[in-house]
Amino acid sequence: MATPLNVFRTYTSVITSDNDIIYTAPENNTAIVLMAQISNVTANTGTVTFAHYNATANTETELVKDYEIPGNDASSVITGKLVIQENDSVKGQASANDSFKITLSILESLNA
Repeated sequence: MATPLNVFRTYTSVITSDNDIIYTAPENNTAIVLMAQISNVTANTGTVTFAHYNATANTETELVKDYEIPGNDASSVITGKLVIQENDSVKGQASANDSFKITLSILESLNA
């Protein structure tokens, strides 16, 4: 069976107070983040940082930094689409552990 050129994926993760990688585009793939939503699963307002990480240049660019999300609420942390080249990542960091969950909708495309 042939390998599909395009694959839709959903990734979920808990965001911690560490600046952790949430998703990395696989080898020989370019990924498009179609949606990135972060939910605050506590009653308290907290902050999150969501960033793109370029592995080749070893640089991180914040898309939102110390972004407040009220308790029991959610927010989309990108507008439009975000392209992630192979081996590049998106990272997240929260003001408190176990307070935030992220859902990513991603389209992975095999590089020709």
